[in-house]
Amino acid sequence: MILSRYNLKQSSSKNNVDHNNVNKNKTNLIPSFEEFVNKRDYVGILTLIECNAGPYKNNMIKNEFWRAFAHFRLGEYKKAMETYDKIKRSSSSKELIDSQQIANIELLSCCCKFYMGEFIDQKFIETYDGPNKLLAERLKIYLDLKNDEPTIESMDRIQKILSKTVEDQLCLASVHFYRNQYQEAIDIYKKILLEEKNYIALNVYIALCYYLLDYYDVSQEVLTLYLQKHPKSIIASNLKACNNYRLYNGTTAEIELRNLIESFPTNFSYAKDFIRHNLVVFLNGEGAYQVLPSLMTTIPEAKLNLTIFYLKNDKNDEADNLIKNVEPKIPIEYILKAIINSNIGQSQNSHEHLKIAQNYFQLVGSSPAECDTIQGRQCMASYFFLIRQFEEVVLYLSSIKSYFYNDDAFNFNYGQAKMMIHCFKEAEEAFLMIENENLKKDLVYICCLTRCFIMNGKPTKAWDMYLKYQQSKESTILLHLIANDCYKMGHFLVALRAFDVLEKLDKSPEYWEGKRGAAAGVLQMIINKHDPIEHLYEAIKLLRTSTNPQANQMITIMKNYSHEM
Repeated sequence: MILSRYNLKQSSSKNNVDHNNVNKNKTNLIPSFEEFVNKRDYVGILTLIECNAGPYKNNMIKNEFWRAFAHFRLGEYKKAMETYDKIKRSSSSKELIDSQQIANIELLSCCCKFYMGEFIDQKFIETYDGPNKLLAERLKIYLDLKNDEPTIESMDRIQKILSKTVEDQLCLASVHFYRNQYQEAIDIYKKILLEEKNYIALNVYIALCYYLLDYYDVSQEVLTLYLQKHPKSIIASNLKACNNYRLYNGTTAEIELRNLIESFPTNFSYAKDFIRHNLVVFLNGEGAYQVLPSLMTTIPEAKLNLTIFYLKNDKNDEADNLIKNVEPKIPIEYILKAIINSNIGQSQNSHEHLKIAQNYFQLVGSSPAECDTIQGRQCMASYFFLIRQFEEVVLYLSSIKSYFYNDDAFNFNYGQAKMMIHCFKEAEEAFLMIENENLKKDLVYICCLTRCFIMNGKPTKAWDMYLKYQQSKESTILLHLIANDCYKMGHFLVALRAFDVLEKLDKSPEYWEGKRGAAAGVLQMIINKHDPIEHLYEAIKLLRTSTNPQANQMITIMKNYSHEM
């Protein structure tokens, strides 16, 4: 650690400074152990211990406890556990530790194992009877939560076990958090803050709960209370970046994380994995193949975000293989399972998969914890979409529309739902907001927007859509839609054009009948002064391409009418 760039020897000879004062000032430049603790500078604590300047100069074991504590706080759980093992091995030296201390060390090692996801001897936790018994009780609760989903009965038992101490109440809040009961967790945190105003770190927990409830602006407000005092907090800054991602865009969030990395050149290593993970999310999946697979064993969200990346890139099989064996427990897992089953159901026309998707969407959307969240409402909209109750789809999507103004997928679904309840103007607006080129080449998008043009009295734009995609394999489908919808809406000239092309492709009598009816409709519109006479000339030209004898009769009638004009 470089504490000063002054050349003390040079300074002394030039300014005749007393060496004792220089040494005294040099010493003052080094923070005390207590200062490192108060500043939560755990790297500083480790540095002092390494330099034999720990708090207990004559007690190696007590210093090692501080070393383990600093590693634990830095998220370096393996190093902390190795330090506890080292302390246990030292019991044979002159600095003896008794069996009770060994039990306490074993308990602290179990805490490290818990964070590392390693096996813990639950029997030891249950039989532990030392001064840290309350810690053992809390650890047992967490282990039970990992093994079994908590029931109403188990929650009652947990609340009876836990006392009114801050630590126990924080444990209860974390249990609520684990069960996605974020409001209940917030209530506990706020109650503690009212009594202990110095516990400002609880604002980070509250902000995280609000973030998970989709109240990103509220989360940011609460987070600011903490960041004002600790502007370089890694956890808080990362959460701020996540809020920015939700409120604004990935670029804004990325800048926040980049600044965070630059401001922590030495001791941000414990956060390296989740920062790498979040950068992939903020950059819309950039680097997903390189980063996410290696993080799946340490960050559960990595597997889920890789699944999302596959789905966004139309790799449904890869997404399905990734979480096929995952038994859903949390909302996002249910949602991803629902999307995958929905995709399979629609591509394979599988009623079974569609039914599974419906059940999963409804399960999340109707749950008390999710019914008022954005993703909960999206799930209910998806459920009603699959069962074709589009009035309900519009109702749910309209309630969250402001959050997805520029979201292409949202606008696509919203446009389809609006179209299905015959709100074609709003549907057209939604479709035209879509910018994704791949989506705009999708046949469903093309057909939906074409229908909206027709229903909104813009048949020429509908015909332009056909001309744009006439070389595609699905152009015949688009022609059928234009021919029939334009005929229905009285846009007879465009209907005539479409039936003319269909007749050239297939001499089926039904296409001639459609063409004949459309031609008659053109003449009727001109007679009623609704269309210009130029439409009649084009109709005559199109009828001449038909070999049906009735075509000549119609041409004669039209010519006679034009001469009378």
